[in-house]
Amino acid sequence: MRTTHSTITPGTVQARTQMVLQEHLRLKDHGWKCTAGVLWTVLIYAAARITSLAAACAALRDAPSDSAAHDALLAGLPDFAGLQRRLNRALQGDLPKALRRRRQPLAIDLTLIPYHGQPLHQAQEIYRSQPRGGTTHFHAYATAYVIRHGLRFTVGLTPVYQGEALAKVIQRLLAQAAKASVRPRYVLLDRGFCSVEVIRSLQAGRRAFLMPLPRRGRKADHPKGPSGTQALAAWKKSGWGRYTLTNARQQKATVAVCVACRNRRGERRRHGREALLYAYGGGLRPSSYRWVRETYRSRFGIETSYRQLHQARIRTCTRDPLLRLLYVGVALVLRNVWVWLHWELLAQPRRGGRRVRLERLRFRQMLLWLQHVAELRLGIRDEIAGKTPNTA
Repeated sequence: MRTTHSTITPGTVQARTQMVLQEHLRLKDHGWKCTAGVLWTVLIYAAARITSLAAACAALRDAPSDSAAHDALLAGLPDFAGLQRRLNRALQGDLPKALRRRRQPLAIDLTLIPYHGQPLHQAQEIYRSQPRGGTTHFHAYATAYVIRHGLRFTVGLTPVYQGEALAKVIQRLLAQAAKASVRPRYVLLDRGFCSVEVIRSLQAGRRAFLMPLPRRGRKADHPKGPSGTQALAAWKKSGWGRYTLTNARQQKATVAVCVACRNRRGERRRHGREALLYAYGGGLRPSSYRWVRETYRSRFGIETSYRQLHQARIRTCTRDPLLRLLYVGVALVLRNVWVWLHWELLAQPRRGGRRVRLERLRFRQMLLWLQHVAELRLGIRDEIAGKTPNTA
């Protein structure tokens, strides 16, 4: 098999990133200094530096002022629903054809960004959850990832509002993935999605799913013995079972359960037996306990994706949900560009499938390249005006 070699430079990465963003988001020129190209250069620089738009404008010599850049963004962006559609098109524009040929595993999760202010338009903008980062108030976003050969392409992004049913959020993400012709073979969910409403919705739609089953009920050392899912966790051997969940409205949902037992063997300084509980259904037929455990482990890569999201998310204290959604979307597009580079240009062709070598270009290295290109284009402000000391 003939191997082709491609040369990737910071300039080509910058051009590719800006092309994807502008093609789908379509920012307009706002004056002779706030052109769309300059705005994207400043935004990408802010994302690469993990700083704010104002700090990026102050650091780049030929950049517009932060107020001018802010006004240009608001003038060029569509409304909230329109921006969400455009961001999803930007995320789905470069998906490999291989993802569309057959059904793929799809992972869905929430990311919560701490927020310490008041909502701008309505109270539902602020999502309430367990304390994190010194607050219980967040801007929440749900994403859907396709997992293939160790690479995770983001195919869906949607905000999550306070009081919104998670079943509707999942349906919205699945619909977004369907627009990109990505069909889920099964859906991997976090334990936070394990509820009667979500399970009944997936079962009604015949969606195969796999998620951890939270432990509830009396523990094994209780005088009356274990109850609830704690009774399953007390099993000494791996096995298959069924469990019925009941919510506050007395609605019920029955799921198949896999109890996968393993020995910790000193992992994280722990020893002894551990029982892992997984709920599955929607037509999913696991072949073994090991398959269930290893398949769900592949979902842990979504945590890496969220870490990389925060490595490229523009920082802000704005109350405007529109700009906050834009900054999250830009970070995810940057990460998708990085994944595309590995899949299309850096992967090694070989019989049986491409070999992906992430060490050839780390995500932080790509961001550093983008930072350098922005500095070359707009220059660095390397002096600070100060008061001249009186030497008389």
